[in-house]
Amino acid sequence: METIKFVHWQDENMWVGYLEEYPDYLTQGVNLEELKENLRDLYKDLAGGAVPCVRRVAELEVA
Repeated sequence: METIKFVHWQDENMWVGYLEEYPDYLTQGVNLEELKENLRDLYKDLAGGAVPCVRRVAELEVA
């Protein structure tokens, strides 16, 4: 099973979050489980090429 890191917080009555690799793309849910499901769907769209011009975070070795 593949895992991916995400950042999340509660904003009033909604849970908001984004995938660490794709910080420009937020989603939300009425509870944490719904947020996770929405993040899974978002990952499929972003990683699968359904969204054009996707910006990503990567690491660069400099030394």
